Amino acid sequence: MTDIESRIDTTRPHTARIWNYWTGGKDNYPVDRAAGDEIRALHPGIGDYAKADRLFLGRAVRHLAEQEGITQFLDIGTGLPSADNTHEVAQRVAPDARVVYVDNDPLVLAHAQALLVGMPEGHIDYLDADLRDVDGILAAAAKTLDLSQPVALMLLGVVIFIEDDEQSYAIVRRLMDALAPGSHLVLSHTVTHPDMPDVDEAVAFWNEHGTPKLTQRTPDAVARYFDGLELLEPGVVSCSAWRARTPTQDVAMYAGVGRK
Repeated sequence: MTDIESRIDTTRPHTARIWNYWTGGKDNYPVDRAAGDEIRALHPGIGDYAKADRLFLGRAVRHLAEQEGITQFLDIGTGLPSADNTHEVAQRVAPDARVVYVDNDPLVLAHAQALLVGMPEGHIDYLDADLRDVDGILAAAAKTLDLSQPVALMLLGVVIFIEDDEQSYAIVRRLMDALAPGSHLVLSHTVTHPDMPDVDEAVAFWNEHGTPKLTQRTPDAVARYFDGLELLEPGVVSCSAWRARTPTQDVAMYAGVGRK
């Protein structure tokens, strides 16, 4: 058994594997499927969040590569490889795009090393690191990315795992402060909303049974991550509505893109 394999815990459900289950993937275990079904029973639309967040990723990356000329991406909290990963979307537009993926889940690491292969003109790297290790991430990412040039910082569904509000805002600010003008923040976050009370119940179930635990924030609190940045239209909205050609029903996953 490798070091990576020894770190994989199949006795407790894990968020990356449950999202993989909800989006039709096969990289999950019975414990993840059982928890995923329990959560879906509490909130039948929860699986749509994972799909909406993935579609938002595609639209945001495509916009940045096509319209903003961004060819460097730092994707923290990668999650398990799926269809249309960041490098695949970016390299369709710019084959020489460079992408650094960051995650601290051993199953994600194992799959990323095997599956995240891009165009020969570009470059892909993977870092086994925690979002809280800002200095370590930046130092390692600088071996692949030119931080003196614009970078898209991708934080999709990951700051929800930082419980302390001020710590989470500080982490995002430190990362953006280290990036060049013209860089962009792409962020999505589960929200608590009076119109979606069943989401709170599903999150409470998850925090009791799953790992890692997550923190919901209000839409206004999510918008605070973009303080000091120029928010691209339509602002911080349900990720299902962000520049979607045919917006679907709002989901309790809000997202935005901001320019430094």
